Amino acid sequence: MEKVTFDDLKKLYLPPKGSHKGENGKLTIIGGSHLFHGASLWALKVASRICDMVFYASVPENNELTKKLSSELYDFIAVPRSEIENYIDESDAILIGPGLTREQETRAITKQLLQKFPKKKWVIDAGSLQMMEPSWLNKNCLITPHRGEFEKLFGNELDSRFRGNDNEMVQKMAKKYGCTILLKGETDIICSPTECRVVYGGNSGMTKGGTGDVLAGLVAALACKNDLFLAACAGSFINKKAGEELFKKVGYYFNASDLCDEIPHCLFAGIV
Repeated sequence: MEKVTFDDLKKLYLPPKGSHKGENGKLTIIGGSHLFHGASLWALKVASRICDMVFYASVPENNELTKKLSSELYDFIAVPRSEIENYIDESDAILIGPGLTREQETRAITKQLLQKFPKKKWVIDAGSLQMMEPSWLNKNCLITPHRGEFEKLFGNELDSRFRGNDNEMVQKMAKKYGCTILLKGETDIICSPTECRVVYGGNSGMTKGGTGDVLAGLVAALACKNDLFLAACAGSFINKKAGEELFKKVGYYFNASDLCDEIPHCLFAGIV
């Protein structure tokens, strides 16, 4: 498979001169729970630096936490989940899953929203990914599983001849369900129904909690103004490059917050 390179970043949308607030991407994030507070906040942190506006729909406890973030350097609106459909209507893309629990409530809201808004761009991660069925996917869906989540979602369809060949497995499922898949690992594999790419790099510092949520937020933010396949390729590449730049400075000793801070530098370096 062909590697993603800095040349691919040149294809990313850039805010045009004279554009106004809201024209350069609106993202809704649905995540967080009474158990997992931080996951969706990492996604929010990185996305708020790329999109013009992020609508953040979480549980009341998380919405309280975001009040402090809003007073610092974030640009977002915390919205009640009871009003979420109004904000989905307004958004260019939706990220669902970071910090959602593996419970029937997550399954229900994921199914309901995917089926009600099939023409919206969806990035599906974590809790939603673990509770959904592959039949809910369509051409406007991008999923971001690690290997365990991938095998859980598609396990009944992965016969023995594909096991051990990640490239073929991802390609087969992307084509069958018409979706885009970003399989996370030491080497990321990205497939749409018609093409596949790989991203090498990163390091073991990126195994810390929250780094996958950062990637999900980054990809979702890029998906607002780019097609899903390019958003997945570019997001994976930028995320790994940010980890490599941090390694030069502090070795393995960085966290998800550091990754959020480094990503804008790598993104800017890649597109100028």
